[in-house]
Amino acid sequence: MNGALAFDGVAFSYGNVAALRDVSFEVAAGERVALLGRNGAGKSSVVRLVTGVLHPDEGTVWVGDWDTAGRAPEELAWRVGSVFQHADQQLFARTLREDVSFGPRALGFPAPEVRRRTDEALDALDLHAHAAQHPYDLSPALRKLAALAGALALEPTVLVLDEPTAGLDRAGRGRVADAVREHADRGAALLVVTHDLAFAAETLQRGIVLDRGRLACDEPLDRLLTSAERLKPLGLVPPPVAALSVALDLPGRPVRERDAADTLARVAGGRSRS
Repeated sequence: MNGALAFDGVAFSYGNVAALRDVSFEVAAGERVALLGRNGAGKSSVVRLVTGVLHPDEGTVWVGDWDTAGRAPEELAWRVGSVFQHADQQLFARTLREDVSFGPRALGFPAPEVRRRTDEALDALDLHAHAAQHPYDLSPALRKLAALAGALALEPTVLVLDEPTAGLDRAGRGRVADAVREHADRGAALLVVTHDLAFAAETLQRGIVLDRGRLACDEPLDRLLTSAERLKPLGLVPPPVAALSVALDLPGRPVRERDAADTLARVAGGRSRS
């Protein structure tokens, strides 16, 4: 398998309870992928396997040419950055700057490189104004952005996010979207666990859906999100723009706001001329 991240026939169980069954997929360098499914579908198990917290019972998880079963989580940190759903678990330093710089310092980078990575991560999420504050003096939304900044400072080749927009307003969601798009544009593979299908539509390219531990679907998001008959059995609901696109039978079935607005304008213009 050639992806920056790859699952090859992966199975995992918690005791006698199967969490994943024969799951295979790849995420290429620079690709932005949503991992979707109901609660209990196996998404969190995928995250734990990628980060090396768990190892497969069967099959292989690859991060580049590394088999994660042979790597400790602290070694995988050279390649894998992750943000938990409950970001407070990742914040512990006295200031936001210290927190964001912790990863590069722990990996042994020299001070100038640590400063560069820290400054770029703070810039990416517009957090410089809060750099001297204690993380727990920040709002929950800013703490979520702070945890993402810490992951970005590692400059990982694989970035895994678990519900990165939960609790964020539209502006916060936009900051996350811009930051992760930029990181993927630099060549990182991005895997995002999310129930926020509107965010997925605007930010990500491909959707992988798990259902009871099995791979149920793997296809471009614009095709998946405009197929209510595919989504409903998987416990998913099309986001508003995708639903509107289908209801109005817009050409190309756009799922992103700007694309839908442009398409509506073209359709309206064509009708007015006729």
